Amino acid sequence: MSEVYTHMSMSLDGYVADPKGGTGELFGWYDAGDVTVPSADERWSFQVDANSAEMLRGVLAGAGALVCGRRLFDLTNGWNDSHPIGAPVVVVTHNAPEEAAKWPRTAFVDGVAEGIARAKEVAGGKHVTIASADIARQALDLGLVDEVCVSLVPVLLGKGIPYFANLASAPHRFDDPVVTQGKGATHLRYRVRR
Repeated sequence: MSEVYTHMSMSLDGYVADPKGGTGELFGWYDAGDVTVPSADERWSFQVDANSAEMLRGVLAGAGALVCGRRLFDLTNGWNDSHPIGAPVVVVTHNAPEEAAKWPRTAFVDGVAEGIARAKEVAGGKHVTIASADIARQALDLGLVDEVCVSLVPVLLGKGIPYFANLASAPHRFDDPVVTQGKGATHLRYRVRR
């Protein structure tokens, strides 16, 4: 059965991007080592340390679908219909693009619950990954998230886009983390308590 997890690189003060949406300060760990981890798209690979490589391989191998919001989809041009995890993408948006057929491996849905349900359908029993802070927040509030993953980067941004802001049904509680120490990031996995 598909499990749902979130994964974001985050600053020590809780931001997943700077105020303009930039992630340069947070994504350096993807190129901080000497172990190559290829993505499902030959255009991209990661150069990480051995510990981060093990974590990334697990994320890539287990991914069956990715859920994101329209902003990230637009910023990446839908990854040209080939996300690096190699799985179909579900975009949560109230305004699907007119040329939606341009992305045949991408579905556009109107709400978070519908997005998670659709992602589970296409995941083929593999995991569903949420790659959007706002979608992750809403899914957590709806009780749809099984695990929260954070790649904690040693930088303070001071302001920006927070990982979890304005939670409606907080507090949310988690089990103790599984910790993987990488170069440039500490990877934390928290099971959501039900």
